[in-house]
Amino acid sequence: MSDEQLEDEEKAKSPVLKIILIVVGILLLIGITVGGTLFASGFFDAGKDVNAEEAIAALEAEAAVQAAAAEAAAAGPDKVKQDSPELTRFEQSYFQLPKPLVANVANSRKVMQGTVAIMTHYDERVVANVEKHDFPLRFAMLAVMRRVTESEISGPDFQTNLAASLKMEMNAVLESLEDFGGIEAVYFTEFVVQ
Repeated sequence: MSDEQLEDEEKAKSPVLKIILIVVGILLLIGITVGGTLFASGFFDAGKDVNAEEAIAALEAEAAVQAAAAEAAAAGPDKVKQDSPELTRFEQSYFQLPKPLVANVANSRKVMQGTVAIMTHYDERVVANVEKHDFPLRFAMLAVMRRVTESEISGPDFQTNLAASLKMEMNAVLESLEDFGGIEAVYFTEFVVQ
């Protein structure tokens, strides 16, 4: 019986021993694989890291030089800059009349409505004079607008011509009342003919 027990124990130890050997073999294989991979990738070579960084910096510098050369080639020859002349420019002031102008078209059932704005290179006195003399200016502008005929409305330069006429009339009114016109341009911010 003791011989049978010994044989059973040997048979029982044999599979456990095989399992332990297989596990140790697998761990040894994994360790060798990891070590070989680290060695092959240069993990253990400390001096090569510095050289790699220097090589990367050199490649980046070379790429920057090539990019600058490509930009210079694409830009073409150097452009010569020329100084702009010193011009005396005056500041423009704009003022929009608060109420729109409404007038009948001459010999027609149509009506014109427009909101007028002025531009001047002079100081605030021109704008103050326009505000101060709003009623005579509106009367003069409406008189100009009432003289417009239906055939003039269909012309290509109608608004430009009307603005020039309004400017002349407004300056005439201001010159008669304040001895100075000062309106440089008249603009329509809104204009409708119905």
